[in-house]
Amino acid sequence: MAIMTADDADQLDLRIFPDREQLGVAAAADIADELRAVLQAQRAARVIFASAPSQSETLAALAQEPGIDWSKVTAFHMDEYLGLPADAPQKFATWLRTTIFDRVPLGAVHYIDAEGLEQESADAYAALLEEAPIDIVCLGIGVNGHIAFNDPPVADFNDPALVKIVDLDEKSRVQQVQDGLFATVDDVPERAITLTVPMLMSGKRLFCMVPGELKAEALRATVNEWVSTNWPSTILRTHPRCTVYADTDAASLINQS
Repeated sequence: MAIMTADDADQLDLRIFPDREQLGVAAAADIADELRAVLQAQRAARVIFASAPSQSETLAALAQEPGIDWSKVTAFHMDEYLGLPADAPQKFATWLRTTIFDRVPLGAVHYIDAEGLEQESADAYAALLEEAPIDIVCLGIGVNGHIAFNDPPVADFNDPALVKIVDLDEKSRVQQVQDGLFATVDDVPERAITLTVPMLMSGKRLFCMVPGELKAEALRATVNEWVSTNWPSTILRTHPRCTVYADTDAASLINQS
């Protein structure tokens, strides 16, 4: 799965909104329009969803959008912690069920199995993803520029895998505490299963929601830095159909470098 990494390949569509609520409504409307168009053109749609508070407003608004035949939509999520108890509230599968999956009548939902043998779980999820193209990816950007759990130390723009096991970067683990998901860094798992960068970039249409001051430096880097794994999110600039939705807090440092 080839990925173009030329530094002058800048195709990003950046949209800035006054606050995260307006960001969420606008992003949800665009995602809904794309879903309706896909379902008008073909029999089914396949969508990957990120799990993070940055996605909350968008997914809440998306669940209210009319005219979507959710029974024709297959949903995936893009990463999951390893080592948490099966009933842990911090599990991304649990968050997605509460936020979107239980609120719309999806045709199918495929969850990452974080309880089984790790590599077998990664391979099984990759096989599900390979069954057909991915129509839509709804994602965010981490404070270190990660997309899914492709942190700078493990991100690979030409990764041969679709799903892999990773060690989490310290900045990613701290972010989970800053987001209110864990009480301390010691509580945050050190490893996860994640979709790789090429898998995410294979989506036909990418919608990236980035609200909040905590993401300001990452968004600045995404827009202004060279395309490299130093800031994995810079690869989004090479996708022909990627829209980034930011609020003014997240966009506050753009063009200051």
